[in-house]
Amino acid sequence: MAIRKVLVVDDSKTELLYLTDLLQKKGMQVRTAENGEEALRRLAEDKPDLILMDVVMPGQNGFQLTRSITRDPLYADVPVIMCTSKNQETDRVWGMRQGARGYITKPVDPAELQAKIDALN
Repeated sequence: MAIRKVLVVDDSKTELLYLTDLLQKKGMQVRTAENGEEALRRLAEDKPDLILMDVVMPGQNGFQLTRSITRDPLYADVPVIMCTSKNQETDRVWGMRQGARGYITKPVDPAELQAKIDALN
């Protein structure tokens, strides 16, 4: 499955702009959300092929949101890659246990992100 539509969930406008620009240059359509509630609305409006998920956000954090999305039968087939500043191995393991298919630490390396996306295709 070619990844064309990506939902980027991050409470940092700087990260949203950076990741949006990076993905659009690769020919992908990008939608953004700044928190869990907005992310769930975006999911319902237009199901993406991939979700890039921050962890540290107000309200529902990325671990909780990933768990609820990946366990929902409507969205269980949408891969989630965590993009976060939380760089401990325990964070990575926990993110994967919540259903994430990849884990990248910030600052995001474009080549590493592309490799993770390619691995999903």
